[in-house]
Amino acid sequence: MSGTYTHRPVLLEECIQGLAIRPDGLYIDGTLGRGGHSEEIVKRLTQGGRLICIDRDSQAIEAGKARLAPWAEQITFLHGNFGDLAQLLDDAGIEKADGMLFDLGVSSPQLDDPERGFSYMHDAPLDMRMDRDDALTAWTVVNQWPRTELRRILSQYGEEKYAGPIAAAIERAREKAPIETTGQLVEVIRGAMPAAALREKQHPAKRSFQGIRIAVNDELTAISRMLQGAIPRLNAGGRLAVISFHSLEDRIVKSELAAAAKGCDCPPSFPVCVCGKKPLVKLVPRKPILPSAQELEENPRARSAKLRVAEKLPE
Repeated sequence: MSGTYTHRPVLLEECIQGLAIRPDGLYIDGTLGRGGHSEEIVKRLTQGGRLICIDRDSQAIEAGKARLAPWAEQITFLHGNFGDLAQLLDDAGIEKADGMLFDLGVSSPQLDDPERGFSYMHDAPLDMRMDRDDALTAWTVVNQWPRTELRRILSQYGEEKYAGPIAAAIERAREKAPIETTGQLVEVIRGAMPAAALREKQHPAKRSFQGIRIAVNDELTAISRMLQGAIPRLNAGGRLAVISFHSLEDRIVKSELAAAAKGCDCPPSFPVCVCGKKPLVKLVPRKPILPSAQELEENPRARSAKLRVAEKLPE
């Protein structure tokens, strides 16, 4: 989730076009963040239209209520994890929607608030929780998870090729004293990496912080659950738009949407379909939509963004 009050949200025009908003429709912004996407959606709704704003961060909900106050009568705010989308909609008495938008990953307010512990650029307590009501923090992961599990999440979620040495260095450091802050963790990571890696353009702790953050918030599992919950809750012709920011997220989105668009999963050797599964969506377009050169110049955080859009087919 990127975008600030001074910067436009990532792929804003592309999202609005992709959703093909009906003025009297019901829409869901499953990742409210700073409310930039939500504002552009609700502006296009008439009195008969409705917007549901979901976020797992209660601070985002409160900020969203203030920003979107002019449209308060048309908006319902739900505090929860988009992975629990089906349950959230059930609890709110919502059966189906005409469009849904999900802007994955960490939001700009979370990154920009040093106290949240997401950023390797500021020294802060090890936290990284998107929902501060959750029990698991980055402190627990860093100081209590076994070295083998640390290595797995750094490698699998962070795609960090020095996951082994970094996990070993974390284990050695925490045996002397707990690693309390992001700054301390950055120094441990730096100390575990070869000189060549430290000369790379990106920050040496970037991949490790990504891996730990994904583990703390169980982000990848939530994406799969969200997609499986979202498609059945779309009306025919309704659009699902998902922005991802790294290959792990995009791989899940691409795979889930491709499976929903394919329908039949019989082995290729079968002469005719026996599973009876029909395509649930069509991809519009088939390939991901990328930020324009102008957007990349204005907002560097959009650099790795990919937007995928699917339209629900009649049942």
